[in-house]
Amino acid sequence: MILDTTFLIDLHREAARSEPAKAFTFLERNADAPMRISIVTYAEFAEGFSAEFYDRFLELVSPYEVVDVSKLIAWRYAQLSRDLRKQGSRIGDNDLWIAATAIESGVPLVTRDNRHFPRVAGLTLLSY
Repeated sequence: MILDTTFLIDLHREAARSEPAKAFTFLERNADAPMRISIVTYAEFAEGFSAEFYDRFLELVSPYEVVDVSKLIAWRYAQLSRDLRKQGSRIGDNDLWIAATAIESGVPLVTRDNRHFPRVAGLTLLSY
C-alpha cells in the first residue's frame, strides 16, 4: 500500500495526542501489509517540520519504504494529467504524482481524501 500524506498527518496527530484513532487502527488491521510512501508524500510531510524537528520527522517516516519517481511513474503521471485536463477535472500536481506512484506500484492508495483521488482512473483507494 501507498500511504497518502493525509494518513501520515493523522497518524502523527494521533500519536501527539496519545489517542490512537482511525490511522492507528488501520495500521493494526493491516500489520502484515507492506506500507510505502511516495517521495512526494515524504516531501509534503517534511514541510510540516522545522529543522529542529528533523530527527522526529525521520523517526516518523523510517518505517516506510520511500518510492522514488521512476520513468514509468513519470509516464503514468503525464497520461493521468492529460486525461484529467481533457475532462476538465484536474487535481493538484502532488496528488497526481502520489496517484501515479500507487498505480505504477500496483497497490492501493490509503487516504481520507475522497474529493480528488476518485477522479483518477485506475486508482484503487482505501479509506481509514
